[in-house]
Amino acid sequence: MIAELALKRLGLHRVWWLVSPQNPLKSADEMAPMKTRVAQAKAIATDPRIEVTTLEADLGTRYTADTIRVLRKRFPGTRFVWVMGADNLAQMPAWRDWSYILNTVGVAVFDRPTYSLKALSGRTARRFARFRLPERKAGLLARHRPPAWVFHHTLLNPVSATQIRQRARNKS
Repeated sequence: MIAELALKRLGLHRVWWLVSPQNPLKSADEMAPMKTRVAQAKAIATDPRIEVTTLEADLGTRYTADTIRVLRKRFPGTRFVWVMGADNLAQMPAWRDWSYILNTVGVAVFDRPTYSLKALSGRTARRFARFRLPERKAGLLARHRPPAWVFHHTLLNPVSATQIRQRARNKS
């Protein structure tokens, strides 16, 4: 849903859905095997402009900031936008080099149930408040010089990755 909204609201040509080999903030026990997560993402991503990829595993990067550094070197003329949920904006100060991310690429944040207030009052949102674009100008994000970010209020989907994993375990 978020990838499709990003295409539409941001006017993007393509979305790379990065399936992370291992979220550094989660234990491996909390995550389904990568092969399973890739297959699930491919089953959901039916729009041909959404490419499910194991790019981080292929590059050998573990942290978002490192992935962005490599991508900017490999694709110097490409304007990347980092797309994430409000839950990630709320916890972003725990990420390695988190301010580098916001200073380097546009960031599009999509609302998640119960996270908007925490995300918008959190350290990241406060620190980068003056660089927040109005939602109606989200289509300019990819062309806007960083730091720039936008928060999208969306129809809130209550399904979480944890719930999806639990359902998959119950079917097995």
